[in-house]
Amino acid sequence: MDPTSQIKHASHSSGQQISTDGKPWSQRTWSYQFIPFRGIYFDLKRRIPLYSSDWCFNFKSNKLFQVFSATLRMYFINLMPAIAYLIDMNDRTDGTYGINEAILASALAALVFSLLSAQPLTIVGVTGLINLFNYTDFDIVKDHGINYLQFQAWMLIWAAIFHFLMAVFNLCDFTRFITDMTSETFGLYVGVIYIQKGIELLTREFSHSATDGWLSVVVAISFALTVYWVEKIRYRGFAPLWARRILADYAFVIATVFFTGFVHIPGYLKSADLIKLPITQSWKPTLNRDWVVDFWNLEARWVFIALPFGFLLTLLFYFDHNVSSLMAQARHFPVEKPAGFHWDFFLLGITTLISGILGLPAPNGLVPQAPVHTESLSVLQNVSSDVPDRDGVVHPDTVKEDRERRRIIRAGGEAGGPAANQVLPPCKIVRTEVAEQRLSHLGIGLLTLGTMTRPLLVALGTMPRALFAGIFIGVGWSSIEDNGIIGKTLYLIRDPEMTPPNHPLNSLRKVTILKFIGIQWVTFAIMVAISQTIAAIGFPLVIIALIPFRYHYGPRWFTPGELSLLDSPTANAPGVMVSIGGDLSRVTGEGLEVAPDTGFLGSLAHNDKLNQAAQVDSDLDRRKLE
Repeated sequence: MDPTSQIKHASHSSGQQISTDGKPWSQRTWSYQFIPFRGIYFDLKRRIPLYSSDWCFNFKSNKLFQVFSATLRMYFINLMPAIAYLIDMNDRTDGTYGINEAILASALAALVFSLLSAQPLTIVGVTGLINLFNYTDFDIVKDHGINYLQFQAWMLIWAAIFHFLMAVFNLCDFTRFITDMTSETFGLYVGVIYIQKGIELLTREFSHSATDGWLSVVVAISFALTVYWVEKIRYRGFAPLWARRILADYAFVIATVFFTGFVHIPGYLKSADLIKLPITQSWKPTLNRDWVVDFWNLEARWVFIALPFGFLLTLLFYFDHNVSSLMAQARHFPVEKPAGFHWDFFLLGITTLISGILGLPAPNGLVPQAPVHTESLSVLQNVSSDVPDRDGVVHPDTVKEDRERRRIIRAGGEAGGPAANQVLPPCKIVRTEVAEQRLSHLGIGLLTLGTMTRPLLVALGTMPRALFAGIFIGVGWSSIEDNGIIGKTLYLIRDPEMTPPNHPLNSLRKVTILKFIGIQWVTFAIMVAISQTIAAIGFPLVIIALIPFRYHYGPRWFTPGELSLLDSPTANAPGVMVSIGGDLSRVTGEGLEVAPDTGFLGSLAHNDKLNQAAQVDSDLDRRKLE
């Protein structure tokens, strides 16, 4: 029996997913919405029966290669950026955090979430934003004679309490209102901050000599470009699909090993003496202290001063972690098992609490890495370009039928059959399945924990810091390249004569597009500006404020048809919606004239009724939430 069969009954022909949380979103009252532990209870009720299949089911199929490949690939993609962030954090916090703290925090998150989470596909680790948050805290408290780790511990204790409260009272349900207007702005901000950190790291390499500095620039840019180009080969037409898949999956690993050895080539390269990654004793904190922080010795008034800091961190994690989970289970991945946002956010509170007690940077969902993990676990197949797909997903049975059709055409058709005069269409790459399991995430955690052993620490100590600048640049660019804000901005400045006649934005006035991306650019600019000041810890307020802003003013300033072309829901997969209120059609508009939760044009809309329908539906739903 298919272990996911019990959730498949929830899909209607209209595409709407019925929530198993008792009442779907459209039937809820405020008193029902905030019933304590309701979301956690149903998350666990849905996922516990599938727990054994998370370990066993996929090993009866052909997905073992995906699991092994994803484990090794994500070990590097998770660990290397975490170390890169810690290099910057180490410099800005007077050596409070080092490589062992980064490794232990990443391993803690991977082990806990692989074993206990409801969404094991979501990669959790140390992010660049916690780096920004931590060194801003350090700048604030260092002049007051306060022990930073004690203050940080209390900040994370308060944050853990807020995590527990938000999970218990089901606040993760409101992630259903997050759309691309918000997530694209956040993604662009993350990408720019990462590239900025990479450039800052490179400027420090010039402190020794210009030769070291310029070689560092060459190494960083070469690393970023190598990973970028090799990963792109996956969707090129050269070599068989399996060979392209292997090259793309191991691009990061290959580039890391190659450029680590590159700077050690005897001669002029080795004589440059680039700064290497600083390491410490294995299994020991960077500072001369115990692993457990004596947070109980902090002065009482500073305990309560840490409270608003913990609240701001909770807002950051609420958005960052939940968006990571949404992206790891997006519609273009054929994920079948249900999500569990409330339980996972409660679990994140536990890892946040442990991080505070141990003096670690708190881990949370990794926006760039989470979808990469699911992509690595996806089974790719070649099918004919005329085979219909939904967001790049095709059922395995359809692939088998297409292969048989192509075989018959190649053979010239059966005697007198209709295939005799047919021509083979070109192929396209589609996803057919995802190896939904926990072993890859557990393997990442065990490998990361093993990195704290002396031999692997010594190996890390041979890596130039310039390589980590390249990681910053590469990860940052991955968040920028396909960002919708950039795409729409480039559309506006593009020569109309060179714009494809079937471009979806051609039906919109340019002033409408400009108004939409103008909101995003202004929000992005505010976040970047705040990040350069001592008020940097306040940037989560800006991105969180954009969610109700989009909900209230989006349908007022734009028609449903315009929103459908300019924006899209972040939570758009049936398996995701079962954890955050169901009623997928209210978000996507499928089977409706207008989606009341997002204001998008529905599949049953009529052009002569758009504005009227949008006003009625949006106002009714808005009054409910107000």
